[in-house]
Amino acid sequence: MTGAGTGERRRILVVDDERMIAESIAARLRAEGFAVDQAHDGPSAVAAAKLLRPDLVVLDVMLPGFDGLEVCRRIQAERPVAVLMLTARDDETDMLVGLAVGADDYITKPFSMRELAARVHVLLRRLERLAQAQPEPDAAPIVLGDLEINRAQRRVSRGGVEAHLTPTEFDLLVNLATRPRTVLPRERLLAEVWGWADASGTRTVDSHIKALRRKLGSDLIRTVHGVGYALETT
Repeated sequence: MTGAGTGERRRILVVDDERMIAESIAARLRAEGFAVDQAHDGPSAVAAAKLLRPDLVVLDVMLPGFDGLEVCRRIQAERPVAVLMLTARDDETDMLVGLAVGADDYITKPFSMRELAARVHVLLRRLERLAQAQPEPDAAPIVLGDLEINRAQRRVSRGGVEAHLTPTEFDLLVNLATRPRTVLPRERLLAEVWGWADASGTRTVDSHIKALRRKLGSDLIRTVHGVGYALETT
């Protein structure tokens, strides 16, 4: 584990057992103005996250000790933190499991440092927007058939059974639920939920939709091929 600067800069923990990759990522993120620390295995990553309380973790799936999915579970159990997963395989199962244990986004190796830096900035901007958002204690719940979304408490249930969603999943669901039966293009969802200005992350939208279906039922969100998604009501 290596230390970085101090001060008010956003702190990022980079976790990868390939030290050359970890150092390359760290160097790019330091050049972007972040304070960066590194860890190279599962146990030290969990310890570093607990000690340093980073704003964001760049986390490789394949790690010695225990893997990145277990790291994500443990650090999210300690406190909520933004996680960008790195996966060596374009494997949908890995992506869905990563999202299920609390990752906010993923990127597949090999990737450009420019793309990784852009993803990091987007995730941190989302955190800032959430922190600055005024609470809505009087916001009326959204009720669509057997789906109930409590925006004030950020809780979701279907058929009376509560579903545990990540912050990104919750924001995506609310975005769809405020316009039921309306087909929303992937690009629009990326702009409104993630704050992305381009369509390079459309697969991120697809993966989060699949995660929502696993938690809330496959019949809830309809795919309009080549366009986007619509939330169906019963």
